[in-house]
Amino acid sequence: MKKQPFTKLKAFAEKLNAKLQRKPKASKGESKQAAKEPQFGLEMPTAFAYNLLGDKNARFLPLFKDLDQNLQKSGLKVNFKAYVSLIVVASFLIALPIAAATALLLFLVFNLPLGSVLLFGVGTAMFSWVFSIVGFYLYPIYCADKHKRELEDELPFTTGYMSILATAGVSPEKMFHSLSNLKPPLAASSEATEVVKQISLFGSDIISALEKASSRTPSQKLRDMIEGMISAIHSGGNLGAFLRERFKSHMKLKRVTLKKQADSLSVLSEIYVALLLTGPLLFIIMLSVMSVLGGGGFAGLSSELLLGLLTYIGLPICALIFLIIVDSASPKW
Repeated sequence: MKKQPFTKLKAFAEKLNAKLQRKPKASKGESKQAAKEPQFGLEMPTAFAYNLLGDKNARFLPLFKDLDQNLQKSGLKVNFKAYVSLIVVASFLIALPIAAATALLLFLVFNLPLGSVLLFGVGTAMFSWVFSIVGFYLYPIYCADKHKRELEDELPFTTGYMSILATAGVSPEKMFHSLSNLKPPLAASSEATEVVKQISLFGSDIISALEKASSRTPSQKLRDMIEGMISAIHSGGNLGAFLRERFKSHMKLKRVTLKKQADSLSVLSEIYVALLLTGPLLFIIMLSVMSVLGGGGFAGLSSELLLGLLTYIGLPICALIFLIIVDSASPKW
């Protein structure tokens, strides 16, 4: 009679493990829809750029020595050398059409002299070339930072889910397998998929797979949690108790973070009103009055040209930069 509760508990654990090992079959409609969805990515452009340059990009690799680690943390499935080739090729393909279009616009629409048109064309080409290189260099950093924020925003829920599985007696391998198959997936599902891949495909043990995941993840909080799991597994400690304590601390920190983000968004709204609404409006009124009174422009440019540059170039670029800042400061949960 005393063994009966233990046999029931063992049967319950075996049923839970069997359910975790099952993969839900997708319906025909879902499979057809997934097949119809286009696959967009950087594979085709990077392959074209690498085939075009080949080993000639070796001279550019030292200039982007910090980019390899940022690519790994960003989650982009792109080779380092191929991405450097893409930066070199795409920067020229972007700069030349923009320079030609700017020169034609200034010559045909604004009737500027040929010398000024050539000067503006060369300046626009250099500016767009540098801007495109900086944009391609910062894109993996932006992706890594975005992935980091998503991981840390969802970390309390991820830790809570894993603590439930660990308390139920699920092994760490099956915990990450279950986390990688969540529908809809969490941000940590991609990290769990890499852990499962290291164990299933490359034959690594759970400790080695977690160590690689810890070195690859962009989130310091997730790295600390993974290293704590490694210590608990090494020492044979209570993994469920460790994850429960991390869940409580992450939930407390989540409340404080949400309050800070709400305050920062209110400050950004005031900055937006001052810089992108009131400021351009005053500048446009000033240029309009100067144009009516027959006054000169600024730096050799007429008032009409300055109005066009502000309306069609300045404001969209500033709005895009502000949109990126707001997206980085906005909570996802």
